[in-house]
Amino acid sequence: MPTPYRQIRAHYTDTTITLYQAYHQSIALPAVANQSLLSSPSFQLTRMTWIKPSWNWMMYRSGYATKGPHQAHILALTMPREAFEHVLSLGNLTKKGDVRIQWDPERSVSIGRLEHRSIQIGIGRGIIEKWAGEWVIGIEDVTERARRIGELVAEGRVEEAEGLRPVERVYPVSEELRGVLGMDLEEGGDGDGDVEGGAD
Repeated sequence: MPTPYRQIRAHYTDTTITLYQAYHQSIALPAVANQSLLSSPSFQLTRMTWIKPSWNWMMYRSGYATKGPHQAHILALTMPREAFEHVLSLGNLTKKGDVRIQWDPERSVSIGRLEHRSIQIGIGRGIIEKWAGEWVIGIEDVTERARRIGELVAEGRVEEAEGLRPVERVYPVSEELRGVLGMDLEEGGDGDGDVEGGAD
């Protein structure tokens, strides 16, 4: 069966989900050490932060953590599924609201563009402090893993690279949330988060 045009795929357990974002070391290092994004004064509460459940899309966006100092550290951010779904329920497909939703072309491990879409979730200033301070319950620096996979891809060892990638499964979404997220809309008109879906 072909992959549906819009579908959430993520690494998750019965109670938590993992999302990704890239940060400068001034944010990433204290965040990991103190298990809080708010531990660094460099973390901006006035700027929208885009989080991604897709490992491959994060690797595309950051160039496997090689695109520059502001995307030099890839953090895996763990949220309770209940909190994640609450954030999704606040989502808006337009450029308004505290939570913005974009569906961008999914990427392969070689970061080639695929036909189906990957969700990007923008956390705005209205909830970003609560999100960072309460709803992110675990922070892991996965930069070395990212760079190793990137090296394998560059060497043409794509199968090995696939084997190191986090296992992602289809995330179950209620009918109500599917409507909020526009998951059943016809193809087209998604926009592209190459600019807005960037890192802090």
